[in-house]
This record gives sequence, structure tokens and C-alpha cells, in this order.
Amino acid sequence: MFRRLRKGLTSAIAALVAAMLVAAPVFAYQGGPVVNGGTISGIVRYARTPPPRQRLAISKDRDVCGARPIYDESLVVGADGGIANAVVTLPGIEKGAPVKPERGVVFDQKGCQYLPHLIAFPAGSTIKIINSDGILHSIHTESTVNPEVDMAQPGFKRTISVTVAKPEAIKVACDAHNWMEGWWYATANPYYAVTDAHGRFTMRNVPPGAYTIEVWQEKLGVRQQRVTVPPGGAVTVDFTLKPK
Repeated sequence: MFRRLRKGLTSAIAALVAAMLVAAPVFAYQGGPVVNGGTISGIVRYARTPPPRQRLAISKDRDVCGARPIYDESLVVGADGGIANAVVTLPGIEKGAPVKPERGVVFDQKGCQYLPHLIAFPAGSTIKIINSDGILHSIHTESTVNPEVDMAQPGFKRTISVTVAKPEAIKVACDAHNWMEGWWYATANPYYAVTDAHGRFTMRNVPPGAYTIEVWQEKLGVRQQRVTVPPGGAVTVDFTLKPK
């Protein structure tokens, strides 16, 4: 019952966050040369003592899925308090470097978990979904503005390609293995970064100006700050996220 409630709560949060992204103002982004671009960097930290990671129960295909422990990836906090897998964006920027959709963003199913847990990419990119396990998996997305993806991926079908056309945070699950969860984050412009294991991020070649910078984390939600990028300079913006 606890697992069903937890998954239901996570789905509700995902739907709320997706609705927030959809409801945000839509800007006609213009790509072109950037003159005197600057750099934004910083750290996303957890406000409290890092929580212990929960080991997930493996209920099937134990010969493949139980080869090593699998842990909940919904909130990964390092010993230094940095939060991994948070997405930092400039959602309202109107001009900057050209958007270049990618054609081979890798999302692997290995050891019955998604590697990486979260991928971020410009809208219009194509995701290369790999089945490295050789057993039946499935890709089932919870989308709001993009078409839902709901496809079985047998072991013999090593690769599936999916294009995500519109900006959105999309939760991904496997109907064959109910503990498998991951995220796709499609952005509206090229200014985004995913925090590393220490919570660090960097955005480069940002046009000089004042912007709203936003951080999204699947369990902790969205936070924003104002930031001013000097011509050819660098600015530091740190975030501290609290539990809901």
C-alpha cells in the first residue's frame, strides 16, 4: 500500500509540475550569434541533513534485476549537501545561441534501472532508448503536451527512437518493472544544465542581461531567482531546496 501511495503522490507532483511548465508564458525564442556572452554557475543544495537512500524491492527477473542493489533515485544528495539530477534553466530568455536538437540522446535500461536517471535536451531532440538487459521492458511516459509513449521493448528489440517535440518534464516508467522510474526534460532553448553529483552546474555563452533562472527537481519542485549576466563576465547563483 505504501508503494502505491508513494507512486500516486509522485504522479500527482509530476502532473502539477508539468501543468506549471505548460502554463508558463511562451516566448518566441530567437537563435543567433551571441556577443560578449557570460557564464552562470552555482550549486543546488539540500536544506537539511542528506536523507538515506531507500533500497528498492525487486519483485521479478531477479537474475537480471537483482544482480546488484537498486536504490531510489528520486532525490540523490551527496555528503556535501549537493543535489544531483536537478535541471537548471533560463525559461524566459528570448534571444541567444541557436537551438540545436540532438539526434542521439541515450536513455539506457541496464540492471533494471534507467541510466541516466534523468536526461535533459532541447525540444525536437530524438531519444535513443536502449535495452541492455535482454529482457522485456516497456517505455511508458506521463506526458501533458507531447503524445504519450507506451511501447513494449522485448529483449531482441535493442533500440527504440522517440522524438520529443515540445518543452516538458516527462516522467518515464516501465510497466514490466514497477520500481523503474526516470525523467526526460525537454527545454525550450539551449540554456539548461543538469547538476552533477555535488550539485554543481554551469551555463555558458549567455547573452548579457537580466533573467529569471529556475531549478527543477522531481521531488522538491521548482524554485526561481533573478540573475544579471555581465558582458563577458561570470555570475554565481546558488539554490537551497527544502522538502515539500
